[in-house]
Amino acid sequence: MIEYNQYGPEKILSVYDSEAGMRGVVVIDNTTLGPGKGGIRMTPTVDVEEVARLARTMTWKCAVMELPFGGAKAGLIADSKGIGLGKKQALVEAFARSLKVICPAIYIAAPDMYMSAQDMAWFAEANGNMKSCTGKPENMGGIPHETGGTGYGVHHAARVAADMIGLDLRKASFAVEGFGNVGKPAARYLGETGAKFVAVSDSQGTIYHPEGLSFDALAALKEQGRSVVEYPNGAGGEVCDLTSCDRILDVEADILITAARKDLINYPDVERLRFKLIVEGSNIPMSFQVENLCFKKGITVVPDFVANAGGLISSYVEHIGADRNSIHEVIEERVVENTRAILEESLSGNRMPRKCALNLARSRIQKRRSS
Repeated sequence: MIEYNQYGPEKILSVYDSEAGMRGVVVIDNTTLGPGKGGIRMTPTVDVEEVARLARTMTWKCAVMELPFGGAKAGLIADSKGIGLGKKQALVEAFARSLKVICPAIYIAAPDMYMSAQDMAWFAEANGNMKSCTGKPENMGGIPHETGGTGYGVHHAARVAADMIGLDLRKASFAVEGFGNVGKPAARYLGETGAKFVAVSDSQGTIYHPEGLSFDALAALKEQGRSVVEYPNGAGGEVCDLTSCDRILDVEADILITAARKDLINYPDVERLRFKLIVEGSNIPMSFQVENLCFKKGITVVPDFVANAGGLISSYVEHIGADRNSIHEVIEERVVENTRAILEESLSGNRMPRKCALNLARSRIQKRRSS
């Protein structure tokens, strides 16, 4: 069910191009603070309800980070792994042309799942406006999603949260669900703090080793287009499950970084969890109700629209044409400030972190409406 309330959604646009075979949807959730900002995800199962949930997350994310954007999201219904590059280009270009009516006036696109800087280049060219999207290649003035701004921010959220709950990262272990544009840089930066990287999953399965995994070896596998489950046993890898990425929820680690799937954690899963801290690098990895169960169990959860805002901040820097050399500094400042503020309120009042974050986001939207 799509949640309709005083915050939105304002517009839902479904588009179809018979010649290209393109089917897509855009949800403009809220434009109080500016044009709707949100990425395009391409999966065969994406639907309007999923896009609406993600668009609402973007509304809160932009508000918490005090950026002049509203919330939006888009979905292209296609299997990016099952189509050729030429077909994908045709779908992206058809989608971009169909969105000229709203983009970039009230919607600014970006890459999300199975979308890249190259896709954004096709999108911008077909749309006819370089301001229609962010995450473009550097030769087009863009800051590619692949540069890892989201993962950089996730690691800072984890660092601040760990300190606030009394968890020494130099003695802590962590697991990462998803080893792509978010999970990989988050793992690298978190490993550099001294935390031990003990488990990782991708779409093929999960591996776990309590003595630690080599980030460099895993990164090399992914660069070769291979799965983390091919991590060599001779290098210390202990395969947990060669077929299921869900088994990441069964590993024993202090911190879980979610970095890929929506609705990863569901009601029956909460009892399985042995983490002290979950940092939501992915969007909507669990429902509000499931997150509340985690809170009641004593697991601190840093909400997605706070933890993974680094990519959005990078998009803002690209959109206004600011100095890209300042990106990491801006991401660190805003993610750290807001993570700390939310967790201070949560810990002092024994309140669920997401409730504190939502109150902050809503107050900033209401302030703009009343000004």
